[in-house]
Amino acid sequence: MTLTSLPTITAFERSPDRGRGLARDMRARWALEEVGQAYEVRLVSFAAMKQPAHTALHPFGQIPTYEEDGLRLFESGAIVLHIAERHAGLLPGEANARARAIAWMFAALNTVEPPILERSMAALFEKDKPWYAERQPVLEERVHTRLGELSRHLGDADWLDGAFSAGDLLMVTVLRRLESSGLLDQYPALSAYIARGAARPAYQRAFEAQLAVFTGKPAG
Repeated sequence: MTLTSLPTITAFERSPDRGRGLARDMRARWALEEVGQAYEVRLVSFAAMKQPAHTALHPFGQIPTYEEDGLRLFESGAIVLHIAERHAGLLPGEANARARAIAWMFAALNTVEPPILERSMAALFEKDKPWYAERQPVLEERVHTRLGELSRHLGDADWLDGAFSAGDLLMVTVLRRLESSGLLDQYPALSAYIARGAARPAYQRAFEAQLAVFTGKPAG
């Protein structure tokens, strides 16, 4: 019998989110927890992320990466999709429902996340610029546009398209970036949606594991 090693993901040695579950390794952790797959984590420093050993795994020197049985992946969305395709639990079995769930994965990362990140990056790096005060309302309006559209689609449903899927997993992690912004106050359906995702036992296990890196205390 051939023994296979556990999948290994990389994560920040000292995450800038201070254990709030916002770093993108959270997506890979949550996906692995949802499907019941044990995994290992290799912590990397900011300096090590730019060294050849890591850029051989991630050309852009970021996290997470994923390694398993000779496969090397980067980009959190690609990693979650691989996990979802390899294990039951994150994608529907029916072909059309499966395709729709994958479409929501792309929507989370390509349509909803970009204006959220643009607003966040401006707040971090442009606050001292003369144009910041004028630009900020424009950035927030772009976020509101996407939140309004998403909220209308969700309505009173629990999840984006039937049962919980990898699309919801990614969407919840994207929306969580706004929890301290006040922008979600106008969208109670989205706040409840995030809360449902965060209440899932697999999410809680992933969050505790990521928080443990920051606190130095073992998860659980």
